[in-house]
Amino acid sequence: MMPLTLAAVGEDNIIKKIGGKADVKKHLEDLGFVAGGNVRVIAMMGGNVIVNIKESRIAISKEIAGKIMI
Repeated sequence: MMPLTLAAVGEDNIIKKIGGKADVKKHLEDLGFVAGGNVRVIAMMGGNVIVNIKESRIAISKEIAGKIMI
């Protein structure tokens, strides 16, 4: 298991676990980040990670991406 920030760009990954406080977990769940879900890193720009999840592109901070374990 490793954080999403270490994923290779363009590679499909399966989310194993979401860390962080309850409000962070809830926010990520609302965005579609759930255990067992597929996620693909599209790009890493500055302090943000752009991912493709459930056919949507979402930009999240590297801090938040570090709480998503793949």
